[in-house]
Amino acid sequence: MNELEQAYETLAAWCRARGWAGHDPFDGLNSRLFQATPLRHSRVARLAWTQAFKRAPVSLRTPARVPAGRNAKGTALFALAALSRFRATGAGEAEREARELLDELLAARLEGRSGAAWGYNFDWQGRAFFAPQGTPTIVPTAFAARALVEASRAFGDAQYLRAARSACEFILRDLRRSAEAADEICFSYTPLDETRVFNASLLAGETLASVGAETLEEELLETAERAARYVVRRQRADGSWAYGAAGFQGWADNFHTAFILTSLARMMDASDAARAEFAESLRRGSEFWRGNFFLADGWPKYYHDNPYPADAHASGAAVVALVELKDSMPDALALADRIVRWTLENLRDPRRGFFYYQRRRFYTIRTPYMRWTQAWMMYALARRLEVRSEQ
Repeated sequence: MNELEQAYETLAAWCRARGWAGHDPFDGLNSRLFQATPLRHSRVARLAWTQAFKRAPVSLRTPARVPAGRNAKGTALFALAALSRFRATGAGEAEREARELLDELLAARLEGRSGAAWGYNFDWQGRAFFAPQGTPTIVPTAFAARALVEASRAFGDAQYLRAARSACEFILRDLRRSAEAADEICFSYTPLDETRVFNASLLAGETLASVGAETLEEELLETAERAARYVVRRQRADGSWAYGAAGFQGWADNFHTAFILTSLARMMDASDAARAEFAESLRRGSEFWRGNFFLADGWPKYYHDNPYPADAHASGAAVVALVELKDSMPDALALADRIVRWTLENLRDPRRGFFYYQRRRFYTIRTPYMRWTQAWMMYALARRLEVRSEQ
């Protein structure tokens, strides 16, 4: 306990000293150098530039003039970590920090939509579509809503639930429905695209279910179940899920699987009907994930058939998922402890306390990404400490 608390407090102090701002694996298009060239108009150039920054063994951001920034999803994760510490300790300091982060999250809401929404602080070019900086996006919106719902429960403050309920309007009115039937639905990643990304659509479902459970709105719960049904019905025979429905999205990786499992577990907590319908899918998915994405010592494999790169993002997402699965997976907390131990020993800066990005086969990328790595590890450590405090 003392070692985990020390790791958490050291990391929190490092992030706090930087105002929770930093760099991201996908922020290369914020480069002032790149934006000053005609290449910024080229899809191929944007994709290549982003991947070069993501994969480089050393950070290219200083010479390319990429500023540090605040990321809404990172702010939500930091708020979730502070809320977890408040629930575990009841400390006024944790409450103050959580409320400050929540205030910043609320201030970062994007305007001009049907409801509250959040986006990334950088242009993002994927294979499927381009999202300019500030595009409302389901992933940061869902994590913001998760933090707001938990804050409403922790503090009894109605403003947080109102904001989370507003995010449901963004989901219902602004996101596209590229695959919809009478009993299933798939939400798009942004209002600009029609991609079918399983974990992203399920995060929309989690938001609707969590808010619906608080507001007692059956329509939200039923729509959430339709979103879960779409993903569950596309689970593979071995229990795994691809990243998405398109042919080029057929890979399965550790942390996107963890996101699916976490959202499913949270939706089942919100609804007895969801618990009855999706329990078998959760069991099959968690067994595949547990048996194929970790080595015996807790090493978090990136893909089921390749241990490299070992990514601290996968570590954090896995620990959070395992805490959610602790009542349905007998060895969940033991595995979480092995992952934490391995990550502390192999991906943590021993002097400054932050976590490195990735361990690759022949080298380690030590860039301390704020949202991707630090925020996820803070959330993971806080959740594991919270569960220990309950034992």
